[in-house]
Amino acid sequence: MRGVTTALQAMADPHRWRLLCELARSDRRVSELTALVGTPQNLVSYHLRELRNAGLVSSRRSSFDGRDAYYRIDLGRCGEELCAAAEALDGGMRLQAAPPRPLSRPSWRPSSRRRVRVLFLCTGNSARSQMAEALLEQLAGPAVEARSAGSHPKPLHPGAVRVMAERGVDLSAKAPKHLRRFARARFDLVVTLCDKVREVCPEFPGAPETVHWSVPDPSTAGDTAAFEQVAADLEVRIRQLIARLGAIEGGTAHAR
Repeated sequence: MRGVTTALQAMADPHRWRLLCELARSDRRVSELTALVGTPQNLVSYHLRELRNAGLVSSRRSSFDGRDAYYRIDLGRCGEELCAAAEALDGGMRLQAAPPRPLSRPSWRPSSRRRVRVLFLCTGNSARSQMAEALLEQLAGPAVEARSAGSHPKPLHPGAVRVMAERGVDLSAKAPKHLRRFARARFDLVVTLCDKVREVCPEFPGAPETVHWSVPDPSTAGDTAAFEQVAADLEVRIRQLIARLGAIEGGTAHAR
C-alpha cells in the first residue's frame, strides 16, 4: 500500500503529471522539459528526481553529449500503479491492463485506404532502426508502412539478425540506407533512436510528428544480451506507439 501511495502522490502533483504527459510522447532532456512546461530548471530537476524515486521514470546519459541525460517514462509501471490504486480504493475495482498481443497477429487495421508511414533513424542503420522497423511491421500489419535509415550506414549487424530471428522476425532483407534516400519522402511519424542522429535529423516534407527514443547502441557492448535487451525495449515502446498511430492515421495527432 505504501508503494502505491508514493507513486500516486508523485503522479498527483500537477507539475509532475505534466512532465509525465510530455515524457509519454517522447524521451526528453531536462532543458527541453523546462521549455515545454514553463517551469524553472531546478524545479523540473526536483520533480524528475521524485518521479525517479517513485519508479515512474528513468534516465540515461546522452550518447551525443555525456554531460546531458534523456528521461523516459515507464508507462507499464504507471499503469500497474493506477490499477493497484483502484483495487486499494475498492476491492471490487480490479482494473487490468490489456495483455500484449503476439507478434504474429496484427494489432489494428487502418480505418481508411491510406497507410501510416513511419521512419526510424539511427546512426548506422545496422541494428536498432531495422529492429524497430521490422517489429512495427509485424505488430501493426498492413496498417503501417515502416522504413529505416541512418546518417552513417554500416553493414547489418549479425547480432541484430540473430536476436530478431529468435523472435520470428527476418532482418536479412533490411539493407542499410542513408537518410538522404528519404529526403523528399513524406512520413506521418519520424522516430530517432540514437541521440547522435537526433542532432542531425533533417526536416522532412509535410512536417511529420517527431519522437525520440534514447536507445543504447547494442553493438558497442558486443554481446547477445545487449541485442536482446534492445529488442525487448523496442517491442514495449512499439506496442505503446501503435495506439498513437491510430490517432495520427485519423488526423488527430500534432507534430511536436
